[in-house]
Amino acid sequence: MEKKSYTVTAALPYANGPLHLGHIAGVYLPADIFVRFLRLQKHDVAFICGSDEHGAAITLRAKKEGVQPQEIVDKYHTLIKHSFEKFEISFDIFHRTSSELHHQYASEFFKTLHEKGAFEEQKSLQYFDATYQQFLADRYITGTCPKCQHPNAYGDQCEKCGADLSPTELINPTSTLSGNTPELKETTHWYLPMNNHEDWLREWIQKGSMEGEIIHDPKTWKNQVVGQCMSWINGGLRARAMTRDLDWGIPVPLPNSEGKVLYVWLDAPIGYISATQQWAIDNGKNWKDYWCKEEAKDRKLIHFIGKDNIVFHAIIFPILLKAHGDFILPENVPAYEFLNLEGDKFSTSRNWAVWLHEYLEHYPNKVDELKYVLTSIAPENKDSEFTWADFQTRINSELADIYGNFVNRVTVLIHKYYEGVIPSAHKLTTYDQKVLSEIATIPGKISDLLYQYKIREAQQEMMNLARIGNKYLADEEPWKVIKSDPIRVETILKVALQITEKLALCSRAFLPKTADTLLNMLQINSEDWDLTESMLISGNSIGTPTILFEKITDEWVDHEKSKLITTPITNSKYPIMKELISFEDFTKMDLRIGHVIAAEKMENAEKLLVLKVDTGIDERTIVSGIAKHYDAAAILGKKVVVLMNLAPRKIRGVESHGMLLMAENSEGELSALISDRDFDFGVTIA
Repeated sequence: MEKKSYTVTAALPYANGPLHLGHIAGVYLPADIFVRFLRLQKHDVAFICGSDEHGAAITLRAKKEGVQPQEIVDKYHTLIKHSFEKFEISFDIFHRTSSELHHQYASEFFKTLHEKGAFEEQKSLQYFDATYQQFLADRYITGTCPKCQHPNAYGDQCEKCGADLSPTELINPTSTLSGNTPELKETTHWYLPMNNHEDWLREWIQKGSMEGEIIHDPKTWKNQVVGQCMSWINGGLRARAMTRDLDWGIPVPLPNSEGKVLYVWLDAPIGYISATQQWAIDNGKNWKDYWCKEEAKDRKLIHFIGKDNIVFHAIIFPILLKAHGDFILPENVPAYEFLNLEGDKFSTSRNWAVWLHEYLEHYPNKVDELKYVLTSIAPENKDSEFTWADFQTRINSELADIYGNFVNRVTVLIHKYYEGVIPSAHKLTTYDQKVLSEIATIPGKISDLLYQYKIREAQQEMMNLARIGNKYLADEEPWKVIKSDPIRVETILKVALQITEKLALCSRAFLPKTADTLLNMLQINSEDWDLTESMLISGNSIGTPTILFEKITDEWVDHEKSKLITTPITNSKYPIMKELISFEDFTKMDLRIGHVIAAEKMENAEKLLVLKVDTGIDERTIVSGIAKHYDAAAILGKKVVVLMNLAPRKIRGVESHGMLLMAENSEGELSALISDRDFDFGVTIA
């Protein structure tokens, strides 16, 4: 197969908050799967991303929290970067637009466009907040959309109907700073006359050509991308200001432009280029090989984005690239629709979200499970929904019962019958040959689908390998045949292992952790996507069987659902309040004051102390995880609050009868709630 070159970008996340599952399902996970596949196909790939650290969203968050914008972007850039790393999104670089390199190159890019006459300098009336003595950028103004009547449209776009707006079109405009109605005041900005680019954009988007030269295959573009672009173009593109009156961003590099910065949607996509430049510096490469027409030649530029960013990546950024003159244009802009959560939209302000960093903190060993579910419900062509009940069903019924069950049955039988040694295949039946032929076609099917950006269907084809394997074992019943024809069982299990091998290899794009576990178990080390010959060698041993996917309980689902409280996120340094309980639940708790009369460190347990506590009505053993905060001597003699009626639980072989209540500060330090006051033991806490 011909080896090709790709520059793949994923939309720069705003560094004004953490990532939730909607972000992951709608941009970063599909991009990562596509890139992993390209690498397995031996294509030359650069996977580029970074945090978007300018624009009104950042300054709004900073004003809300009473801090400087740099504090906001530093905090969330770090959180987002670490989340991507723990979720194993395989960026070549995750850069940031506040870097000196980006500021320098974005300024150069703007000056080149200005020198080539790409902009028009215009005076215009723009909204001004008299209370704050500040011009209002697009996102500082909300109002009613004149086209769909949505009451919370922004000054540049209505996120409900997707309409391109200007602030003066909003009905009943309101400043997000003061809440007052802003006034109009004259200012000067540099505009991109997008209306001058309609003809070539129309040809490029609809036909994939430009000046008679084929640029891309328009059939591979998603209908919603083409549809939204053509709606904008046919409605008549308008000049859009490429500068803003703000004090946070990249200063406009022209005379008489004090107090003005580059528009974030000029600044941010240039971040893909500056990130590539930094990666090239770090790795001894030439960044122009990944972006510039002369050096990149037929390299394919792919932008993975959400649907709210279509216009910026399929119209505005291509105009900027073409106007500059040196750059390749996108081969494709696979945009995803929105993922909803439990019947409602993800909402950062209402805290209606499943935050990626929190999921990874609580379930670091369930990364592939989340990847599988999000890909299964990926909003490729329409909005979709994440629910914890569906998460449970897909893990239990698909990953555990189909994928995991097949692998476990095969490996357990190999160990049971052959002590883990791979058997030889003997005479193949017609059914054996049919199964081997069928599984041989699946890598090609997955490839075809991934090249068309049909990532959800591609994962389904991977799962079909496990389904084929389960059916093959159920049909052949080696556990019965072993009694009458043990030679035949060797062939059955060798064929089943070949299905497992194919499953492991095809899982690398979708379930990388699971694939590594399987390949290690099978002792296979291959960088090929599609093996023409099996690497399973008869006589070699396979690893010990392991449970790949633990089933999800109803209690686990209920616990996760209970976390979904629609409470606003504040900048408090303390944790958000846990889920509500009823007063009746609280009255069931028997809280009393106890006296620690004996204490010792539990052997081979860093965090645990074994305490004997006099509660006034009895002396009881309590195992408490406070050893990092109190040593045995320090807690001895303390008065503590004891939860008396907690069901006994065996911890490291010691039965614990109750729990100590402690207070935790923002640094995670614990202290006893009661230590010195003169309370009798056994007193009930009311």
